[in-house]
Formats: sequence, structure tokens, C-alpha cells
Amino acid sequence: MSAMRFFALTSAALPLALILFASTFPATAAEQPAATAKKDVIVEQADTNNSPKQHLDQLFSQLKRERDPEKASGIANEIRMEWNDSGSATVNLLMQWADKAIEEKRNPAALDFLDEAIALKPDYAESWNRRATLNFVMGNYRKSMSDIERVLDLEPRHFGALSGMAAILSNSGNDQLTLKAWERFLDIYPAERTAQEQANTLAEKLAGNRT
Repeated sequence: MSAMRFFALTSAALPLALILFASTFPATAAEQPAATAKKDVIVEQADTNNSPKQHLDQLFSQLKRERDPEKASGIANEIRMEWNDSGSATVNLLMQWADKAIEEKRNPAALDFLDEAIALKPDYAESWNRRATLNFVMGNYRKSMSDIERVLDLEPRHFGALSGMAAILSNSGNDQLTLKAWERFLDIYPAERTAQEQANTLAEKLAGNRT
């Protein structure tokens, strides 16, 4: 079972949109070929001379322009692949160990690996996001929100962290702030259907409350 499916099973009562929060976990070996093939078809060819940051900026520009949900999903997957590379072999290995521990439901061990990854490279946003996701799964919502805020300090365009923020705010019953989180998400990733549905439902609810 992949970490993505593990998260979905443990959070069945949570908003469907929360799946996005966990979607930065890399695909299993069995899932990667199909995902890669899809990415090659629908993501524009990047300039190989670009730096990783320039490549990521290009992808976010494509994601913001794209209105087809399937094509946008491929671009988002390419962004996730970029996020999953810390630039450090040691940190990447710790992240892999954390993913394996999560799949095996060894959450304390996973937290230890993520803590070590963060200590080694505190400016790597994905280790904070992975820990935010795990803290949410474990019911540590304050810690999860704290980690999300750190992710967004490092990468304000992190749509996975924004969906996690929306889920936590939704659970607290704060519809206005939840809507603002989804609006921030959609400004980055406008073609995501679940986010659109969540934002529209909240906007209608809040409009009805004012009449």
C-alpha cells in the first residue's frame, strides 16, 4: 500500500480534498511508469539549461495557465517530482525511509526520520510538508499547522500544504478562513476540480448565511 492510499484510508471521515495534502508522497515503484508516461505526454518540454528553480517557475507558470484538469494534473505531478528531490542524497534517503515507515504504520520512526531530515536541511520545504501530513494523520493538528506555515514560508506556491491548511481550518469550523485557503490554492492550481468544488460550496454557504 502506498503512503497516499494509507493516508486516504486513515482519513476517510475528512474532506476528500485532503487527499491533495498527502499527494506529495512519491508514487510506489509500480505506479511510477504510468505517471511518468502521462507526464511526458502533457507537460511542456523544459529547457535543459534551466536551473531547478527556473524549471519549477516554468512549471508553476504552466499550471496557472492550464484549464484542462488532466493536463494540469500532469504538470502538478511534475512539480511534485521536483519537490521530492532535496538536492541532498542523505536527506533524500531519510525521506525514503520515512515513506517506508509510514507505509508500515511505524509513525514514530517516520517522525524521527523527518525530524532528522529537517535538522540537516531546514530550508527543504518538502520535509516540513511530509511531517505536516503525518502530524495530521496522527491527529496532531497544531503541530501540523505549524509545519504547514513553515512550508508556505519556504514555498508560498505549495498547493499541497494549502489544501492541508484548508482541511484543518474546515475541521475547526472556520468557513471564511477555509475559503481563503482554497482561493489561495486555486490562484496557483486553478484547474483542480476538488478545490473548485470545495471553494464553490463554501462561497455559496457563506453567501446564504449573509442573506
